[in-house]
Amino acid sequence: MIAGFSDKAGRRPAYFICFVIYIAANLGLALQNDYIALLLLRMLQSAGSSGTIALANGLVGDTITSAERGSYIAYASIGTLLGPSLSPILGGLLSQYLGWHWIFWFLLILSVVFFIPLVLFLPETCRKIVGDGSVPPPWSSMNITDTIRFNNRAKKGILVDEAKKAELRQNFRLTIPNPLSTLVVLADFESALILMATGLALACFYAISTGASVVFGTLYGFDDLYISLMFLPLGVGGAISAFTTGRMVDWNYRRHAKRLNFPIHKTRQTDLSDFPIEKARMEIALPMFAFGAAAIVGYGWMITHKISLAGPIIMLFLLGYCLTAGFQCLNVLMVDIYPGQPATATAANNVTRCLLGAAASAAIVPMSDAIGNGWAYTILALLFVVSGLGPLASMKYGIQWRKAKKDKAERRQREKQAKKAARV
Repeated sequence: MIAGFSDKAGRRPAYFICFVIYIAANLGLALQNDYIALLLLRMLQSAGSSGTIALANGLVGDTITSAERGSYIAYASIGTLLGPSLSPILGGLLSQYLGWHWIFWFLLILSVVFFIPLVLFLPETCRKIVGDGSVPPPWSSMNITDTIRFNNRAKKGILVDEAKKAELRQNFRLTIPNPLSTLVVLADFESALILMATGLALACFYAISTGASVVFGTLYGFDDLYISLMFLPLGVGGAISAFTTGRMVDWNYRRHAKRLNFPIHKTRQTDLSDFPIEKARMEIALPMFAFGAAAIVGYGWMITHKISLAGPIIMLFLLGYCLTAGFQCLNVLMVDIYPGQPATATAANNVTRCLLGAAASAAIVPMSDAIGNGWAYTILALLFVVSGLGPLASMKYGIQWRKAKKDKAERRQREKQAKKAARV
């Protein structure tokens, strides 16, 4: 909902809403002792935090072209990747020495520390509202630096293009957040194929994280602190992936562009209608997914036979690296396919990720108890491999599908303009 809102009202108002919800939820969580209140406030907390992932990718999509988008989206995802690995350690230490309420006091303090400079200095980047940055944003998206910058431009005699400003103001709408735009992305055939693969990649990630607490507690006899340390290989692998995968993705884009004599622009967005962007992204993603699936199977059978701890640790590192790398590639592809709605495209990704991740997390422990860890993780890997058929189809037919969608959208626009002209 918040992603579609940000594509119309701007990134700053959307960030403001998310942070206010998150801060209020953390304050409530830090002060309560009731289970029902804890459950409801945790849901509210999640509503505030989850939207910021889509907004971060939306901001990258606004400011970075396809030629460099892989690296920057990867950098923007580092916090998301490290969170599941570091939070069990930090949460465990805070809970053990200060009490569990201090987990939420810590989150409250940290969120306020980030919120203040965000409100003061984060510029509005939504291109539907500010264009290339030469037009001042509406009052709801203005920050201190915008005010200073445009006042200085006015003193120097650099005037704002009023015609361009009026045109962009027609796109600006402060409306109630609506999930319809995200549902439209989910209903698109190519998007659904890609989202299923990305969703299952992170579902595997979450299932392994959920199962690890049981595995290392029962099979290896670890206490809570040592169990939390076992999440580090996943996080370290994911963080290293963020620094390396983005460069590989951008390199492969340049390689295809050079081969096709396709212009590479770093200062303005490029029309990708005739460029095989699916192929450029999938050639990095699919091998990573294959290695990730193999690591899932290896991890499952290693813990089944309770081999030396070094084996599962290596598999967890490889899982963190490979699954994160593949997910990042397809995440970049979704932003490429929806250049005018990067936040909405990422929100659709988040919906799929959360639904499949919740299902996998709920199923992995009962599956492991019923058929054993080896077969449970093998089945998980097989489902993941099957989902890879969707990206393969997208790699082959993606250009055709995008052209068909573009032609359909242009035809609808012409019909709409014709009806409008007829009424006049």
